[in-house]
Amino acid sequence: MKIVTYNINGLRPRVSQFGSLLKLLDSLDADIICLQETKLSRQDLTADLVVADGYECFFSCTRTSDKGRISYSGVATFCRVKSAFTSNEVALPIAAEEGFTGILDSSKGSRSREDKRTEKAGGLEEFSKEELLKIDSEGRCVITDHGHFVLFNIYGPRAVSDDMDRIQFKDTFFKMLQKRWNFLLRQGRRIFVVGDLNIAPAAIDSCNPGPDFDKNQFRRWFRNLLVENGGDFFDVFRAKHPERREAFTHWPQNTGAEEFNYGSRIDHILSGGVCFHEDGGQKCHNFVTCHVKECDIMSQFKRWRPGNSPRWKAGRSIKLEGSDHVPVYMSLVEIPDIVQHNTPSLSARYAPEVRGFQQTIVSMMMKRQVEKQIETYEDSSSFSEENITVGSCIENLKRSSYDCNTSGSPSEGSCFASGGSSSVTAHSKMTAFQTDRANSTPGKGIRKKARHSQSSQQLSLKSFFQKSSTSVVGHDRTGSAINDLAEMAKSDNTPIEPTMAEQESCCPEQSQLNDCISTQDEGDLNACCSSEADKSNVAFLEWQRIRQLMQNSIPLCKGHREQCVSRIVKKEGPNFGRRFYVCARAEGPASNPDSNCGYFNAEGRSWQLYQVFDDKAGILPALRSRVLWLLMVIDNRCKDKFM
Repeated sequence: MKIVTYNINGLRPRVSQFGSLLKLLDSLDADIICLQETKLSRQDLTADLVVADGYECFFSCTRTSDKGRISYSGVATFCRVKSAFTSNEVALPIAAEEGFTGILDSSKGSRSREDKRTEKAGGLEEFSKEELLKIDSEGRCVITDHGHFVLFNIYGPRAVSDDMDRIQFKDTFFKMLQKRWNFLLRQGRRIFVVGDLNIAPAAIDSCNPGPDFDKNQFRRWFRNLLVENGGDFFDVFRAKHPERREAFTHWPQNTGAEEFNYGSRIDHILSGGVCFHEDGGQKCHNFVTCHVKECDIMSQFKRWRPGNSPRWKAGRSIKLEGSDHVPVYMSLVEIPDIVQHNTPSLSARYAPEVRGFQQTIVSMMMKRQVEKQIETYEDSSSFSEENITVGSCIENLKRSSYDCNTSGSPSEGSCFASGGSSSVTAHSKMTAFQTDRANSTPGKGIRKKARHSQSSQQLSLKSFFQKSSTSVVGHDRTGSAINDLAEMAKSDNTPIEPTMAEQESCCPEQSQLNDCISTQDEGDLNACCSSEADKSNVAFLEWQRIRQLMQNSIPLCKGHREQCVSRIVKKEGPNFGRRFYVCARAEGPASNPDSNCGYFNAEGRSWQLYQVFDDKAGILPALRSRVLWLLMVIDNRCKDKFM
């Protein structure tokens, strides 16, 4: 049997990287795969993220709504099995639990619905329900019971030295966890603890241990767990490789530390309990010695590999794909099968977010009521639209007739001479339609006609870009009247198509006026576009010059005389949002001249103003250039202050 632990730094990007969840799991080639930092909430769960053929998934997602903790952590355990529902394989757990406090509303094992209840786990009775819920609300643990052993998949909290709230949370988290472990060990259970604990236990496990490294409270807690210090657990990797150095599993993401293997070992596999042998209680027998064949780091999953471009030779612009952690595996031997058992109901295949929610009679009735209300609303809305459409059609017809009669042409003559009977027919049909509309109730056929009339009057994309002629008073109204009559005829399916000759015969001066206006507008438009293009080119060239000057003003690191890279302080405090400059090379040991030289330069106030003006594209180019030039002069005079 092979067990793997892997902090994947987001399940969704890893699935995208490998092409599918199944390919990701198969690449690890293990019977039990424990993933941390999935960064999924229950609302994000979909079948492509938690369901794969040949695997059963048990997960825990964050439930807190605290700032910065939503979809932040999360763990998932995938078990490779041959049968999806019942099996005697050790990899398929006989029970599963979300969290470790026992109070989350999750089913444990295959208990019946009547037996489900939220109760505190053994050893945690002294804590209140609120304290336990706070610890388990971040989705940092999932437990699977495999008969011969209980497996804890853990994502330990991270706490920086000056964040007292997170330090307290981390301390409480591990103290509660240890009480749960002690309770199970007293019952004679074997325990495996795997995951990213965010603790480098000894100086050999860190690239840069400081003078107070061993005094850290969490490192002391970790070492007290180990058998050599009177505890109950083995650090399986150190038990197999006690003297191996630079065996790291994590590297900072933003410093390129993987290039020089400048990291720490914070992903662990711990084993507690006796072996399977009858005389396992003797000192010469323990689980690691008797049943652990190998435990090692899967370095082939590192993001940076030999042959990649160095960080200072365009390597910074290449995004390294993968997690900032690598997996750790443990191979077990002589693990017997267990009795036939079913898949626990905590499996992801039974999750409502994946399987779907079961409808109740009440929900079905409510759905029908909503559908009836929507149908009634649509009928009433269509009736209102008919009134508006028909009214506007009649008003347009009346206005067109009036405008044509007052445009200077004979009242009964040329405007309708070419249209003739078609125009009269359209008018009579509309009048008859108005009479029928007033004397009848809304019917299905009328609604269809009204909708057709409304859709026929919708503007086309071509008409949107054509110039409007409403600015010309008197002469332009004649053309609009003819267009309105044509639209009316189309809506009533009357074949009337007024031609350009007909419009010219109606109002000959209209065509000449439109030609003059069109020619004048085109000239003005071309002149305006040319002026705007010239301004844009000038502004672009000026801005390019300013950017080049700013680029030349970036400080050079003292170790390599190379341009630095800028960083922004993201931590809350007095320096939040402030920009600073550091050496562009990858972080590494100080003895390596090719690694980061440690150069640091806090920028002056003027550089912050640069960024402000860089984002304000609406400022006039001339004003922007003068202000930026002044800021650069001030910054050059003050540069010695920050070097």
